[in-house]
Amino acid sequence: MTHDVIVIGSGAAGLTAALALAERLRVLVIAKGTLTSGSTAWAQGGIAAVLDAGDTFENHVRDTMVAGAGLNRRETVEFVIERAPHAIDRLLELGVPFNTDGPNLHLTREGGHSHRRIVHVDDATGWAVQAALLSAAEAHPNITLLPGRACIDLITGRHEERYSGSGRVWGVYALDEASGKVEAHTARATVLATGGAGRVYQFSTAPRGATGDGIAMAWRAGARVGNMEMMQFHPTCLYNLEVKNFLITEAVRGEGGRLINPRTGKRFMAFYDERLELAPRDIVARAIDSEIKKFGLDYVHLDISHMPPDFVRGHFPTIHDKLLGLGIDMTTQPIPVVPAQHYTCGGVMIDRDGRTDLPGLYAAGECTESGLHGANRLASNSLLECFVFGEAAARHILAHWDRFDAPPPVRGWDESRVTNSDEEVVIKQNWTEIRRFMWNYVGIVRTTRRLERAQHRIRLLSGEIDDYYGHFRVTTDLIELRNLLQSADLIVRSALRRHESRGLHYTLDYPESLAEARDTVLVP
Repeated sequence: MTHDVIVIGSGAAGLTAALALAERLRVLVIAKGTLTSGSTAWAQGGIAAVLDAGDTFENHVRDTMVAGAGLNRRETVEFVIERAPHAIDRLLELGVPFNTDGPNLHLTREGGHSHRRIVHVDDATGWAVQAALLSAAEAHPNITLLPGRACIDLITGRHEERYSGSGRVWGVYALDEASGKVEAHTARATVLATGGAGRVYQFSTAPRGATGDGIAMAWRAGARVGNMEMMQFHPTCLYNLEVKNFLITEAVRGEGGRLINPRTGKRFMAFYDERLELAPRDIVARAIDSEIKKFGLDYVHLDISHMPPDFVRGHFPTIHDKLLGLGIDMTTQPIPVVPAQHYTCGGVMIDRDGRTDLPGLYAAGECTESGLHGANRLASNSLLECFVFGEAAARHILAHWDRFDAPPPVRGWDESRVTNSDEEVVIKQNWTEIRRFMWNYVGIVRTTRRLERAQHRIRLLSGEIDDYYGHFRVTTDLIELRNLLQSADLIVRSALRRHESRGLHYTLDYPESLAEARDTVLVP
């Protein structure tokens, strides 16, 4: 079966693009693992949109620019925020059961927002959105869903049977995870919606597959990436040695949760920012990091037990039930929390139509640097970005479809010089090493010396992983390891270039911000 457009990724950005494209075109959606294993399904908080009579687009724009420390592109911020109400209407049409307050949608508030403007489905918004989009995609005759495919590299002009150096993207080589065979999927246009690179860090709220695949593939194909040093750390991830990566949503602080030093018993945010627990995430994460290091703690407490029990259970049923199963009753006890990597604010450079540098390649969502987030993503702007840019990419492809040539014959995947690996331990060892040194050297607080140490280790591992990749058949683990190291390299190179502290990039060697905010753009 032939397809007009390939969408890589089955989360909010990918399925939004697919549904819009399928109005006229045949779309193939490729997903690594299951169709629900991406970050969208994990999103607890909600979607930011100006829906309250007392709120304005300008307020939302200002809050986004303040959080982004001036690195945002204002025209992009306005573009996304003005389209937010339409995105919510579209999701309502698809059947997303947003919480209501009488005849209106219930709006909550999160850190960095000056108004209540977060629409949500209890504390599991992402899962509800994922389910609605996937149901619509499964029912659409023009959409083919293909899970269990780990994408290796984009197919470009240099993979044509008649070699071309054009850089034109014609699709992707992908591993069928069940059979072990590599397939060449070609189409006239390709949309990257592969999510972020959170698993490059030892502690992350991102799902297992967030290994920077799209960013690494686009970079290897010749696309620029921007602001990769801007890695967001969520302030409040559950501290539990048995349960990994369970996020305690921003909305717990938005609804009155307080951060307490468990040793002193005192609320500590007043020492760091006048906005207290509602300060932007980078400030709250650094404050928690500071308390942990200053007092030698393993965690701090997030306490909402002073609110009525019915209020807490009603607002946070998923978190409440999860914590009860771990022996914590959040209606009467504090929650132990630590910061963890949460969101990749940089990525593949795109314009407002979702176009990358490479002809035929579009991108949307967390794998991109669109100009929306700047130096720090404002809470609940991420799902919004997925809807707006997924649709923008689709609309541009549809509007210019007569200019897209049919893909030429491309070469198949060459496995003639490789064998099956007998040293899987190498992958596990390198994966663990990358995540550990990235956490220790390229984390919440950085120094030039730590960054250089990380860069040195990346260089050592690059030769080892390239040699392994060249000799053995690809597996999902090997594909992810290669992309993980590439993502780590881009983060470190970007961080070393920024000689200032701004937003999420905080370095002790350059603690002040420069007068002019500039993007860090890497060119292949």
